[in-house]
Amino acid sequence: MLTIQRRALISARLNRDGQLVAKLLADELNLSEDTIRRDLREMAAEGLLKRVHGGAMPLTPPLPDFAARQEISGDMKQRLGHKAASLVSNGQTIFLDGGTTNTHLARALPREMRITVVTHSPTIASELEHHEAEVILIGGKLYKHSMVAVGASTLSAINQIRLDIFFLGVTAIHPVYGLSTGNYEEAAIKQAIVQQAAETYVLSTPEKFGAASPFRITGVESLAGVVVDGDMMPEPLAAYRELGVEILPA
Repeated sequence: MLTIQRRALISARLNRDGQLVAKLLADELNLSEDTIRRDLREMAAEGLLKRVHGGAMPLTPPLPDFAARQEISGDMKQRLGHKAASLVSNGQTIFLDGGTTNTHLARALPREMRITVVTHSPTIASELEHHEAEVILIGGKLYKHSMVAVGASTLSAINQIRLDIFFLGVTAIHPVYGLSTGNYEEAAIKQAIVQQAAETYVLSTPEKFGAASPFRITGVESLAGVVVDGDMMPEPLAAYRELGVEILPA
């Protein structure tokens, strides 16, 4: 097999599976593992993929800062937020992850609703200033890119709370690799919150589907549902329905 053919196959597998194990591909193609690793090194040097231990993952483009992200797909995120807010009932304890889409969710919650909102995002907490909801703001080291708290003290506080719903923010969602994000500490916090919640939902804009970021949070099967743009084509969502995840168009 020619080098160009191997590289095309590697790119196709990364797009399909969200990851690639060098040894498995070498065995499948009856090639040496060194050959595949060399291809991965060269493709990584050209900015075509991300090398990880034992293989590779697709690149996800770096996100702009928080203020800039607030201006992206604002109308769509508002619709997603309103749909997600309809899932919340009086008396529940919910956790709102950081992120611009969940900011719209916070704004969409009825002001008179009697709920408890837990968050580690000062940005989210500030949106609830005039709501009847009780707001619990968890502290820690501020990860400024996402405007959320991370670290040991954040984890300790999360482990003391049981949640009805967690609205999880992610940078990528893939049927095989699962839900992922771009920061190791942030991923650990999200993993802990998933464990404390009876149900977890994701609000996702279309570009996040089929992508994978470096740090995995949990599998897609952990989700109760995904809130998506109502105009999104059904084909990219079929794999998630097959995994038993409810798709909630906004």
